[in-house]
Amino acid sequence: MNEVISPAGGAEPLLSLRNLKTYFGGDSGFLRAKAGTVRAVDDVSFDIARGEVVGLVGESGSGKTTIGRSILRLVKPTSGSIFFEGVDIAPLEDAAFQSYRRKMQFIFQDPYASLDPRKSVGAIITEALAIHRLGTRSERQQRVAQLLEQVGLGADAMKRYPHEFSGGQRQRIGIARALAVDPQFIVADEPVSALDVSVQAQIVNLIQDLQTSLGLTVLFVAHDLAVVEHLCDRVIVMYLGKVMEVAPKAALYSRPRHPYTKALLSAIPRVDPTRKKERIILDGDIPSPINPPSGCVFRTRCSHAIAACSEVVPEAISVGEGHTAACIRTDIM
Repeated sequence: MNEVISPAGGAEPLLSLRNLKTYFGGDSGFLRAKAGTVRAVDDVSFDIARGEVVGLVGESGSGKTTIGRSILRLVKPTSGSIFFEGVDIAPLEDAAFQSYRRKMQFIFQDPYASLDPRKSVGAIITEALAIHRLGTRSERQQRVAQLLEQVGLGADAMKRYPHEFSGGQRQRIGIARALAVDPQFIVADEPVSALDVSVQAQIVNLIQDLQTSLGLTVLFVAHDLAVVEHLCDRVIVMYLGKVMEVAPKAALYSRPRHPYTKALLSAIPRVDPTRKKERIILDGDIPSPINPPSGCVFRTRCSHAIAACSEVVPEAISVGEGHTAACIRTDIM
């Protein structure tokens, strides 16, 4: 039986995923007979406590973004449960789910593509308030001005359009839009990966400050483990739709247990030149989620793989307090 690691201290989770699967293709879609079924998220379970910042990391194609989109119903899960405040929201019809949309918001990776270029910044942010029927017209204007000040742009940005702003400024607009309806939970999907390195730290620090001041719960999707180390309380490592390792930040970065996590961490640049570190190179590319390897999905790139790895789907086992890893090679953990 897979062990689900809950937040530290036994805190009551705000969000719980149980055996979540999100598949694409199969019996629907164009050229479905040739395309096959994409197992983007394949039997994932974890908890996030209220006020916690959890990093979700892995290579491109690991299923990170699909998990975030599944939670907010931007894509429809195939099966499994998504508990929010104890209610399974996965099977809810759109009308019943509407009340939860205000509680959960999304910060998109590409700040320009996610903003309507035909609308002013004020109109973009006001739209969310109007959809949820929050406040009078005057109150909405005041709220938008407050949000723009909060994200460091100023109220005068209301009358301008997205193309008039830099990438970092557009991401601040996206953050303001996500905060407009006073959500409890935010999915931040690679919010700095499309930005210049010079402004990435500013946006990460802004998210951190807002999370602290507003008491937000955040699922921070990223491939940059250095950013995750700075921002997150716990880390979930994914590969090809499955969870490989879950751990508190300090435990994961000081003593990773899964071979995949070790490889990812070995690629982080360190400023201390005296600190020797072996770089672990993964051979080949991540396999296709249409035809994933049997047994452990990581085995085709793992230097520690043995014959049994092709036959056994590894379960998550406890390797420390609040720390699990899905690997049958307990001798190397």
